[in-house]
Amino acid sequence: SRAVYLVQRASGLDPAENRAALDLVGQIAGDRGHPDLVVLPEAFARDFGAPGSDVAPFAEPLDGPFVTRLAEVAAAQRTTIVAGMFETGDDPQRPFNTLVVVDRSGLRASYRKIHLYDSFGYRESDRLSAGAREPVVVEVGGWSVGLMTCYDLRFPELARLLVDRGAEAFVVPAAWVAGERKVEHWRTLARARAIENTVYVAAVGQPAPRYSGHTTVVAPDGDVVVELDDGDGQVAFAELRREVLEG
Repeated sequence: SRAVYLVQRASGLDPAENRAALDLVGQIAGDRGHPDLVVLPEAFARDFGAPGSDVAPFAEPLDGPFVTRLAEVAAAQRTTIVAGMFETGDDPQRPFNTLVVVDRSGLRASYRKIHLYDSFGYRESDRLSAGAREPVVVEVGGWSVGLMTCYDLRFPELARLLVDRGAEAFVVPAAWVAGERKVEHWRTLARARAIENTVYVAAVGQPAPRYSGHTTVVAPDGDVVVELDDGDGQVAFAELRREVLEG
């Protein structure tokens, strides 16, 4: 089995403060021992800010301060970390919404969000560029892990592409905007992706009041292994068990 820690913590508007908050990974390791995988929410390097605001000034390259700090923490805690950031791209006004996977050796993989959140009154594509339709699967502790970001959870075809590439678990960092029925959408979609693909789904969200929280891990049979409420500063722990995956 593999130990996974999902950190439901709000990111702020000061990138330096968010980098400093990565020290909490060490606190988690001290409390429970060194995890195999730590997953932080979408946009952890710097929050989106007010709806529609310009995030381009806060975009970084993949060798910038945020990934550098992640690598330091991952090396110190002998773990792998997944977290969200805004990545500089070809269009300086519209960066990518990117997940990075970092371990003790540095950057292992990155995934640029494919499906931008143009729904429920939001237009993420006004401020961000969509990634190429290239599913990303990375090996973590002997498990093949597929990467999805927030709104991607609503697109089952991406999940199938990840499974076709060998994914046994999905990690889904999110900033799932709060609203009527939104928690129920989150729960339903996380369970659906797990059940229809017979994989684990580990979905971590930023907390209330702006976002929905309810970080969860769903087993391949659809059982909810753990679910938090919407509060800030919580950590969900789960073990991914191969006998459940193969059962």
